[in-house]
Amino acid sequence: MQSIKNCIWLFAIIFSAQLYAQDSIIPRRSYTTKAIIGEPPSIDGILDDKAWDLVEWTSDYVEFEPDVGTPPSEQTKMKILYDDKNLYLAFRCYQADPATIEKRMGRRDDFPGDWVEVNIDSYNDDRTAFSFTASASGVKGDEFVSNNGNNWDSSWNPIWYMDTNIDDEGWTAEMRIPLSQLRFGNEQEQVWGLQSTRRYFNNEERSTWQPLEANPPGWVSEFGELRGLIGLTPQKQLEIQPYTVAQLDTYEAETGNPFRDGTDTKLTGGLDAKIGITNDLTVDLTINPDFGQVDADPGAIALDGFEIFFQERRPFFVENKNVFDFRVGGGADNLFFSRRIGRTPQGFTSADGSVGEYEDIPNFTTILGAAKFSGKTKNGWAIGLLESITSKEYGQVRLDTRGDVLNNLPEVGTPREELVEPFTNYLVARTQKDFNDRNSYIGAIFTATNRKIEDNVSFLRKSAYTGGVDFRHNWKERTYYILGNFNFSTVNGSKEAIEITQRSLTHLFQRTDASHVDVDPNRTSLTGSGGRLEFGKGGGGNWRYTFGGNWKSPEFELNDIGFLRQADIISQYFNVRRLFNKPTSWYRRASLRFEQFTQFDFEGNYNRIQYEINGNINYKNNWWTDFGAAHKPRIYTNTILRGGPRWRWSEENFWFLFSGTDQRKKFSMTLGYVDSRAKQNNFSVQRYEMRFRYQPINSLSMSLNFQYEENPNKTQYVTETDFAGTPRYIMGEIDNESLSATLRVNYNINPNLTIQYYGQPFIFKASYSNFNFVNNPIAKDLSERVTWYDDNQISFSDDVYSVDENQDSVIDYQFSNPDFAFVQFRSNLVARWEYIPGSEIFLVWSQGITGLGDVNNSFGDIINNQIFGVKPENTFLIKATYRFVL
Repeated sequence: MQSIKNCIWLFAIIFSAQLYAQDSIIPRRSYTTKAIIGEPPSIDGILDDKAWDLVEWTSDYVEFEPDVGTPPSEQTKMKILYDDKNLYLAFRCYQADPATIEKRMGRRDDFPGDWVEVNIDSYNDDRTAFSFTASASGVKGDEFVSNNGNNWDSSWNPIWYMDTNIDDEGWTAEMRIPLSQLRFGNEQEQVWGLQSTRRYFNNEERSTWQPLEANPPGWVSEFGELRGLIGLTPQKQLEIQPYTVAQLDTYEAETGNPFRDGTDTKLTGGLDAKIGITNDLTVDLTINPDFGQVDADPGAIALDGFEIFFQERRPFFVENKNVFDFRVGGGADNLFFSRRIGRTPQGFTSADGSVGEYEDIPNFTTILGAAKFSGKTKNGWAIGLLESITSKEYGQVRLDTRGDVLNNLPEVGTPREELVEPFTNYLVARTQKDFNDRNSYIGAIFTATNRKIEDNVSFLRKSAYTGGVDFRHNWKERTYYILGNFNFSTVNGSKEAIEITQRSLTHLFQRTDASHVDVDPNRTSLTGSGGRLEFGKGGGGNWRYTFGGNWKSPEFELNDIGFLRQADIISQYFNVRRLFNKPTSWYRRASLRFEQFTQFDFEGNYNRIQYEINGNINYKNNWWTDFGAAHKPRIYTNTILRGGPRWRWSEENFWFLFSGTDQRKKFSMTLGYVDSRAKQNNFSVQRYEMRFRYQPINSLSMSLNFQYEENPNKTQYVTETDFAGTPRYIMGEIDNESLSATLRVNYNINPNLTIQYYGQPFIFKASYSNFNFVNNPIAKDLSERVTWYDDNQISFSDDVYSVDENQDSVIDYQFSNPDFAFVQFRSNLVARWEYIPGSEIFLVWSQGITGLGDVNNSFGDIINNQIFGVKPENTFLIKATYRFVL
């Protein structure tokens, strides 16, 4: 506990030194627009329309990065007009030598080369904004900004119009933004928040219309004002986007397998819609959605048994996902994890391969429909409601097409379908209310998962409900804050389902040395809680700090519609950060951070403490370095023995160093290294990373990332067995290597017609030796923690290890050879044409290979034989959408 006390004292010293520091107040700028009289501007990038003469230019942009508060290298001017349907913006971006304007191409939201941007806080809530970006090459960017600039959602794709032009003075941009794409109230005279940012590529400068201090406490809260908006009528949005998909799958046929004849075809369709209930509140609908154009997940293997967290990539669920965000402590834990909707079926069939039966289980659960109701009212209420229904999914079981090849067992061999995923309803409701002049908010969330359980899936929970309240209060011009949340969960189901939950890796109630939890096979529900409380300094001056804690009780469970890695945790954390934003002779900006955290369980076990220092430097030439090191003097875990006793890892130290060249250059690269080592060589990690990016011409860019990792461990868990009535936890020395490479190619014929390629091979090898068993799992000395088998105790034959522990010439127990190699290749080639705003055609070719390799082969042999030497599975897909704006 002394380490926590030391951190509290350090926190108190920094806090007392900062609390009464006076920060300079930057005056808030204001721009007054006017309504258009007569013809509106033609959006061609040339600012010669008479309508622009109605208003004056506003200029005097001020540099924000790297040298805050100074005049920019090149100045920018802006004009704003409006009519009853649209907002119009004009930009004049001066550049002394127009030949130096960087006109790099990219897909929507790539933000390539020189660009200019406007952010509009039409709610005027100091927390959310709509962002529109025009690059000099004509590429659009649009994002929904929330949480005062902490979240920028690039999946938001409104319909708006833009064009640019290069002339002798630099370059210009015109925008037309339909008011239906914005959200605002019905006041006779509107006041909106306004900010504009320009990127001057040559010097990698950012200049802003509303000047900012070096380390502002937020983004949207620091905007200037847009005035003169009189008599605007809120525009209700109604957009309908039907789609159709034709798909052909090809793969190597499997002799006798009725489900793998070499080809599959599919023709389907669906509908997306966006309906404005009011100008503030919108409903998004999707019926039978298809996400065939989305990249596959990267390859990954988790030897610790925990579920791997993958980011959401499906457009319907990505857009406005921040509305439903409700994090629980650190990491990925969240009350809502949208990938649970449409997940891989969790059930299995009774197919018996020994009698020639094959099974076919869908890769994903069909989403029959989903709807999102979201928005923010003029009274400061942010509202989100998501409802989704997924269908029953069945696994098909059929006999070998060659006939009865083994036995004739009618009760087994009958063709049939078996339920592998029940009909399920998902609900998420979220709300937040601003008050205290928008310096504070309080919110709540509720989720519900209800399954129609039938016999074949009785191991699943019937229902799950979670809820929570959260708050944040800022003061002293948003310099300081306090935030927190409290959450609860309750899950219900059969005795079988709840016992499985108790024994899952997230909970492990069967832990042999835990006195505060135990498995109750008669329970039909579990109820738990979690929460977080944090205080810190988030703006003003050069210092940032945070002090907080969180907890997740043993029965806390989120994994029906949320994500929870591990329950039964109490954590405390502290960090302090020093920012260096004033450029010097050798750097543009830099930062240095110290972090500390401790962890306990609900039995009171002191499981972990870690100290870390890290930082980054952006050099004068725009090269950069990230670095850090950590010391972990105490590492205990309740999960490594999968229900066995608490385990101690040896003391660990790690460090990392990444450095890269100027990312603006046509060729740039990054090199990185991570090194972690435990005492007595208990385990280590060495990871090498290389990243290359090359843009030979404005319309073509390529990137190639390599990662190689070695992770040897003398005590990698293998299995649990029994010796004379006593549990034996078998460990082994693992030689673990992984290799991955990710290639991306982007070719932009024009801003609306692009071709993208993504490819990633992933290879993971794990070879075991020097097997041992747990002796004293919390001993400090590794030799006391485990006992190694000698050659007279363990033998290997027919892929099985046999152990005669007491050496009486009788085999006491056996376990299978745990060696394995996993091979995966994923690629995706997508041609995308936005033939009119909001309407698209996709041509997609995807390839995939997944299988087990030979752990004794080199990476080169595995690549040649099991990637290039294997016929891949192919998917050819055509998807067409058309957006009706009514």
